[in-house]
Formats: sequence, structure tokens, C-alpha cells
Amino acid sequence: MSAQKTSARRTKPVSAVGAFVGFVGFSALAGLLVTIGVTPAIAVAGVTTTSTIGVFESLPEYIELGDLPQRNEVLAYSAGKPVHLATVYDQNRQELKYDQISDNLKNAAIDGEDKRFWDHGGVDMTSLVRAGVGTVAGGGLGDSGGGSTLTMQLVRNIKMQQALELPTQEERLKAYNEATKVSVSRKLEEMKLAIGLAKKYPKKDILTGYLNIAYFGDQTYGVQAAAQHYYGKNATDLSPAEAASILAIVQSPNTRNLSDPKYYDANVARRDVILKSMYAQEHIDKKQFDEAIASKPADYVKLTDPTQGCKAATGNGSQFFCDYAVQVVKEMSQLGSTQKQRDAAWRNGGYTIQTTLNLDLNGAQKELIDAYAPNTEARFALGGVLNSVEADTGRILTMAQNKNYNQLAACGSEGADPNACAPATDTGINYSVDRQYGGGEGFQTGSTFKPFTLLNWLQNGHGLGEIVNGTPRAFPTYTQCGSPVGVNYTPKNDAPGEGGNMTVENATYRSVNVSYVNMAQKLDYCEIRKTAESLGVHLAQPRATSAEFADDTSQKTTSSVKTNASFVLGTNYIAPLTMAAAYAGIANNGTFCRPIAIDNVTDADGKSLGGQPKDCTQAIDPQVAATAIYAMKKVLTIGTAPGARTPDGFDEFGKTGTTDEADQIWLVGSSTKVATVAWMGNTVGKQSLRYVYGPNGQYAGSRTALWRQAQTIANTQYPGGQFADPAPSSIRGNSVAVPNVQGQTPEAARAAIAGAGLTYVDGGVQAGGGTPGTVLSTNPAGGLQLSKGSSVTVYTTDGSQAAVPEVGGKELDDARSTLTQSGFGNVAVSGEYEKGDGKNECTVAAVEPGAGTVAGKDTGVTLKLYGNKNGKAPKDCR
Repeated sequence: MSAQKTSARRTKPVSAVGAFVGFVGFSALAGLLVTIGVTPAIAVAGVTTTSTIGVFESLPEYIELGDLPQRNEVLAYSAGKPVHLATVYDQNRQELKYDQISDNLKNAAIDGEDKRFWDHGGVDMTSLVRAGVGTVAGGGLGDSGGGSTLTMQLVRNIKMQQALELPTQEERLKAYNEATKVSVSRKLEEMKLAIGLAKKYPKKDILTGYLNIAYFGDQTYGVQAAAQHYYGKNATDLSPAEAASILAIVQSPNTRNLSDPKYYDANVARRDVILKSMYAQEHIDKKQFDEAIASKPADYVKLTDPTQGCKAATGNGSQFFCDYAVQVVKEMSQLGSTQKQRDAAWRNGGYTIQTTLNLDLNGAQKELIDAYAPNTEARFALGGVLNSVEADTGRILTMAQNKNYNQLAACGSEGADPNACAPATDTGINYSVDRQYGGGEGFQTGSTFKPFTLLNWLQNGHGLGEIVNGTPRAFPTYTQCGSPVGVNYTPKNDAPGEGGNMTVENATYRSVNVSYVNMAQKLDYCEIRKTAESLGVHLAQPRATSAEFADDTSQKTTSSVKTNASFVLGTNYIAPLTMAAAYAGIANNGTFCRPIAIDNVTDADGKSLGGQPKDCTQAIDPQVAATAIYAMKKVLTIGTAPGARTPDGFDEFGKTGTTDEADQIWLVGSSTKVATVAWMGNTVGKQSLRYVYGPNGQYAGSRTALWRQAQTIANTQYPGGQFADPAPSSIRGNSVAVPNVQGQTPEAARAAIAGAGLTYVDGGVQAGGGTPGTVLSTNPAGGLQLSKGSSVTVYTTDGSQAAVPEVGGKELDDARSTLTQSGFGNVAVSGEYEKGDGKNECTVAAVEPGAGTVAGKDTGVTLKLYGNKNGKAPKDCR
């Protein structure tokens, strides 16, 4: 409800006389209702005088003021020491003690709402009579007659607050409507509970409680928060006009608040009524009254953003992390065994939360992401994120985002208030995290998902040196959970003309799509998914139904990644923080640590409750992780992100990711100590980032420099070491070399290939040299490494071709003979000669086609001879 406990709680009751008056008033109320003529109104409502007495007798005697919530303080780190990050309340409220509240506020409340507050026992009989008479004329027992005392209004506010604390929206709405509905039963309940409050608590506590709990519009609760928000000052010392304007809000907070000049006239109308009452009660003099009446809200309203809550978090760009950390802490078991208990504990407050955020690093990365992905980009909806995670703990060090933190709906979006909406530079969506923590649906990861296929490849004994075919072609099936799934999937490579046979290592640092689909064909898609999930990978937005993913009936939970023909290329929507944590797990010798935002929680009594437990599991064999890292190091040097390695010399690896339409671009990488994700992309629409230039050049191309600078910043405080080199056997895997069968008979070649554990495929006859019917060549070529069971296509020769032999320097007749023996019978001598040296006349100077050229045997071969020293023909060459 508010920030601090009041100094007087459950102290001595009101005087015996006051209690007696309250008791008598309660006991005689039914008769009083008849006396003042309310019976007809009750009858209309279907309630008899007799049943009214029954209603009173069935109601509880008391309602508790209770312990008003204390403030929760959230801390981060700066220069290695805990520092204040934010003060967070369940509601925008800060409690004051009685002596801290301006006398003008107290008087405005009493004079405007309950002039006999100090005299009655919770229910004002005089006002009740007047309300009753007004009700007869109006036809119902409501609030219009002014019969609600401050004590009764406090009862209503307490019940409204209790309604807001219920666990479900349905329960909250029902209880809130019950607490605010205009009815006889609700009015009677307020009366009885108000009498109980007046008997139990001193008047000062009741007035203080009312001023601390009341709602003053624009998400502001209590007079202190209202004074700070509307006037930029404390409620300790307010002028009569300021005090009356604040109290003018309570009867209609949505139409009389001071957040917008359009509400000023309605506020002033009620304010002036209160000021007149304050003057009549001699709480202000004539001069004060005249000055207050003459003033306009524009003279004293100075709207100020709240100083509490994550919006007011200190540190550049720390607001999104603050919001995330608050949601995380409210799930921690230290606050209670059930979510209802945890929510109540957080509302009661008094906690100090030490988070993992490094304010210095976060501020520096915030400046970076703002420079590379400015939130002022007007051509399309551009988002950007930098997250850094400590590899061996999972502690979140940074959570920087290009947009400003703003919980208002975006201008132009459905449901947005055109008079109070977030500009395009702002958002309430935390792009780094899952939807349940304030994120969105996540973003397609592109090729940053490929390492999970690589890891599963290595887990199955394959190596980096194995050859995979990257030539675009159709893939009719893939294996999922042990069963074939029929598809007709034809993936494309990112670079035009890219393809052919290549090693897995080469396919990794070049990020060749078809090669990776080829790798996945030798694996099980469910096992690839399992590898990803072992490193914490999951959908950012849990799916509502499974019907849309009927092609994957094996999925167990709504957060499981979706498997389809293209999922290995990164089609799932995943949050950047999830990807950073997964890469951190690879960097940590395959040990994945779930992200941690809370280091410690201390309760109101100063007792340490601990933080989020370190939750690490060996997800990947260390040798498998080391081998994958070995391949991905080259991404940052000669691969798709050349120049991404930091200049400080630390060992690092990474992987780029680009969606089909280049609307999302990623670079995720890690040192041995810190993993960092850089993401930029469309939050709405499909604008290619390859065709739009920002402050640092093409958006798609700038990710390399962005990641390098972000990781350099992290390395300054978290220096890493060297990654372990994988064993040669891990790089090689269980692959086998293609036998060299050139020149062998097909039968001998078939036996040799089968003996190596490979599959013989007849490629047919091709024009070539050698003995007709023998092996001309294989694809892949002899000596290259393949997975066991892989196909080797064998081509036989028709014998129609031969390689032109080397005849240079031979006598003409010897050259003719050599060519004839090789099958070339059509030999001619050129009429031109090379200059000789007097000793090499009539020997072969050159041959066309050149020596070694494979050509048809009927191809004409021309010999050029050496002549005399002048390059003339000798007399006896022919």
C-alpha cells in the first residue's frame, strides 16, 4: 500500500465516549434509517428494516489498517561495489508519518470531506441524515449525499487495495467492483467497519492512513507521491491551493487529476469548494483564500516523473534490467512457498535486492547500441540489444537496449491514449528477455542456431574435417525422433554461387546453409533440439496451442523449440539473453549455467535470504565444446565476421546470424569468461538491414564492429584466458578417407569403397582417358574425409580422351611416336619456328594443346620446333 510503517500502529482506541457513541450509533442504526425516512429507499432495493439489522449483525467488527508496505531497494554494482539502482513499490506510493504531512493537506481533507472528523465515532450521524434525505429524493442509498466520512472512505480504500492484491484478474475485478459498487449492503458494511476502525485506532492514524492510501490519478497513490508527481515537491509543505487541488482529485481521480491541462477546469471546480470550506473553518485567512482562489493550476503544477520504480532507475539504460530483476525476485522461494505468498511479501516490502548488473559496463554498452542502432531511426522500426553474461556463473552483467524505457502504449497502436502515449523512441517491451518477463515473441536467430547442429554432429562422432556438400538441391526427407518426415525442402545459400564439397569446419566459418542441412540429414532433428535445450534454448513466447505445430508431435512443452525442415537454420523466435547464455555454456567447457539476475536478498530485519542459486549442468562434453569452439574461432577472423576479434588478444569465438530477408542480424560470441550477444533488427516489418545505412555504415555490416567494441568493454573487467585445444581425434572424428580407386575396375572400386564403410554409387560413363570401363574419378575425391555410410559417386571412363604427353625437347620423330602411343594420331608441325641455339634445331619447342591437357584422341596436336639462330627453318627438319 505505501512505503514505510507508520509510527503508531494498533495503539490506544478512541475515547470511551467516542466508542460509546459509535456503538450506540451502530446499534440504533436500523431505527435511525426509519427515523430519517430511508426505509422507502431500502424497500426499493428489496431490503427490509429487519433484514438490514441482520446484515449489520453478520458483518465483521473490524478491518485492519495493517502494516503499510515498506520500500524495496534494488542495488547494482559500480566499480565493484553495491550502489543504488532503484526504489520499487508495488504501487507508486510513499508513506508519510502524521507530522510529515502538511497542515494544509490535513485541513483540506477534513474540511472538504468530513468536517466533524475529530468528533464522530467513524459514522457522522448529521451527514448520514443529510445523505439519507438526499437519497430519498435520488432514489438510492449511494455516496451522492456526502454521508461517507474519511473513516468510511479509508475502509473503502483498504478494501479496494485488498482487491488489487488478489491472485487472479477475475478475483481482483470481482472484489474491486464489490468494494466500489453503489448499494445498501456496501454502505452498511462501510459504516460498521468505520465504527470498528474508530474504536481501534487513534484519529491521527486514521487520517494518516487515508492520506497515504488514497488514489490520486495517473498511477499515483498517497499524498507524498501525488505532491512529488504533480508539483515536484514533498507533501510536507504545500500551499492551500496545492493541497486543495490534490484533495480535489480523490472523488474523481480519472477526470480531476493534474496530469493534463484538459482536467484543470474540473479540478479547479472541486478545489474551490474545498478552499471555501477551509476558509469557513478558519484554517486559512482571507488573504490566503483570495490568493488560492485566484491561482491557476498552471501556476503551480510541475509534472515530475516518479522517483521510485524502474523508470527512475539510476544508470544509463538500466531500466529494462531493473524491471526484469524485479519480476525475477518475485518468483524466488525466499519470499514464500506459493506465488500468492511471494506477491504479498513483495507488497509488504522492506527488501534490499542486490542484482548482478554491472552499471559501468551496462552504461558503456548502452552508449554503443544507441550509436549503432539509434532509436531515432525513422525509416523502419529498429531495435537493438547488447547482453553480456558471465560464462561460469550465468550472472547477467549487462542488458542494454536502444529504446527508452516507457510502459505507455506506443502512439498509434491499438489501445494507446493519444494524449498519453509512448513516442517511437520508447517502448515497454524488453527485447532481451522472454514474454513472461516483459519481452516480446523473440526474434528469428538465423545462423546463430547452427552451433547446436555442429555440437550434435560432434556428439555423434563426426569430425570437422568431414566433407559435406553445400550445393543447393532438394531434400525430400529428414529424420525426427527416429522416424522419417517427408518434405520437399530446397534451402538456399546466402552467397550467390556458393556450394560444392567443403569441410564442416569450412561450412561453419563460412556459414553455408545447404552444408548444414546436409549435416542435419545425417542426424536426428529431435536430438539436435535436445542439444539446444540442454544449453537453455527455448522459445521466447510459449505457444498457446500445439495445432500450429502438428508436424512435430514429439514436442513436450510449449516452450520447446519448433522443429521443421528449416529449423536448423534458425527459424525459431528466441530472446537474445537466451542465446547469450547458451554460448556462455559452450564457452564454459560445455557447462551451462542458467541466467542469474539476483545475487542476494535481504529482508526488512537485515537477514540475508540468499540469491538465485547457481544452477549449472554439464550439458556438452568438454571435448565436444572445445572442438566446436575451434571451428567457430575462425568466424571472427576469416569467416563471416572478419575483424570481430578484440584487439586485446583474448581468445574468442562467435557466430553470425542473418534471417532470409535480413530483417534480423546477430553476432553472438564469447571469451572464456564473458559471452556477449549483439542483435539489431526489425521490431515491426521486414526491412532488409543490408539496404539501409546507419551512423556506422550498412546496418547489417556494422554488427562486427558493434560486437567487437561491446566485448572489448567486457574484457576490461572480466579478462578471459585461452580455450583448450581439442584432441586431433576430436577434430577428425570417426570419419573415413575416400579410397583412391582411379584406374581400377568398377568391381575393385566397389569393394574398396564398401571396405571403407562408404556407399558405392555408379555415376556412369564419362569421356576420359585410361582404359575404357575403368574408374576415371570419384566425388568426393580420394583422400577426403567422409562420414561412414556416406555415398561416393564413381565415374568410369570411355577411353576417348587422353592427356597430351610431354614431348618438349624431343626430336620430331620421337615426339610423333610418343603422341601416337598416347592415342593422338593427328599430328601437325607448325610453319613457325622458335629461335634455336645451334644445337636444338628440329627439336620440339612447344606443343598445342599443352602437355597434360586432357583431350579427345582425335584432337589435332600441333608441334612447334626450334629453327636456326635467326628463327628460320633448317633445311633437314622435315
